Amino acid sequence: MNRKAFRLIIVLAAISIAGVVVIQLFWVRRAFDLREKQFTHNVNIALLNSVTTLCELNGNEISLDPIEQLSTNYFIVNLNNKISPGILESVLRSEFMKREITSDFEYGIFDCASEVMVYGNYISLENKEVIEPIMKFPELNKDAYYFGVYFPNKSADMVGQMWIWVFSSGILVIVVVFFTYTFIVILRQKQLSEIQTDFINNMTHEFKTPISTISISSEVLKNPSIASTPERLLNYANIIHIEASRLQKQVDRVLQIATLDDGDIQLAKEEVDINLLVSSVVENVELAISESGGAIIFEEKAEDSIVLVDKLHITNIIHNLLDNAIKYSGQAPIIHLKTKNSTDGVEIIVSDNGTGMTKQQINLVFQKFYRVPTGNVHNIKGFGLGLYYVKLIVEAHQGKIDLQSEPGKGTTFNITLPNLQP
Repeated sequence: MNRKAFRLIIVLAAISIAGVVVIQLFWVRRAFDLREKQFTHNVNIALLNSVTTLCELNGNEISLDPIEQLSTNYFIVNLNNKISPGILESVLRSEFMKREITSDFEYGIFDCASEVMVYGNYISLENKEVIEPIMKFPELNKDAYYFGVYFPNKSADMVGQMWIWVFSSGILVIVVVFFTYTFIVILRQKQLSEIQTDFINNMTHEFKTPISTISISSEVLKNPSIASTPERLLNYANIIHIEASRLQKQVDRVLQIATLDDGDIQLAKEEVDINLLVSSVVENVELAISESGGAIIFEEKAEDSIVLVDKLHITNIIHNLLDNAIKYSGQAPIIHLKTKNSTDGVEIIVSDNGTGMTKQQINLVFQKFYRVPTGNVHNIKGFGLGLYYVKLIVEAHQGKIDLQSEPGKGTTFNITLPNLQP
């Protein structure tokens, strides 16, 4: 499947998931609104019947529009009449049960003149038996009272009644999470497949040249006339030896990474002067850099430079960083190498004037087999294992590695190794 088709599938899948979620939210909201309207309707009828009962008991007529809804769960009943708390509580409980209103409620009786609540109580409808109030009902003999009813748990109770919607929404969430996770896994696998394909292509290119050279040299050596020219014989034998050594190093590097992937990194730690170690590496690569018209500038700023590390592995990672700096710095690489002390340990800083990397490339550069894309040009050799190896070894030493880079402005690697510890 090509990249364009794969992206189209991802977009369509994302739209489908978003559509299903939006539809579910729409119907859940619609169901909640319908239940809320039904609840409001039932409460209004129950309160109206309560007013009718109270007015009949008092021998008065019902006023027009006695019920006022102040919020979704708070109602005021303008009775403007005599109210007995005991009778009001009994009537409200009875009417609410008739209308299958099971939410707990609070009611309060207010004086119309002062608008001060003169009595109130909390009623739980879960217990259908009439419970005597904690405090005595007061004698309210005035003819000017109104009462209010408040449902504190209305929303929670309505959600509880919509259990089928809650259940279906939960199932949908699980499906969306699983679907999203599946796509993430697929994307990672596709990315890994692309990286591995790139690795195979690079490996084929890396092996092709030495194998061809060895093949040509061996064909020449098969010619009997070569025996009469010892210099040519020795020259071609040296070529075969050099190319075979080159192949061996490439194979050893791949096998070394495979061994490290098993998590069994055996470190032979010893006390090492990091300044001397870095200096010896610089001496090894300085000639190659100067021949290409570049330069390497080394600053020994670390005064406390003794660390407990595996000398071979640390030497290798510095070689890898310098090798990368040379590869990606063009014709005349200018490399700055510095050691210094910090609160976390000893830092090794490698900066170059190379092509730099984008933020996306920075996030991927430490992955196994990943190489910064160079199109179809294979002038930059490697398997994409160097920086992966560097990160593994630094973390095995309980150190850390930081990378800063911008396209066209070069790259800086900062390795921190912990202070000397037994």
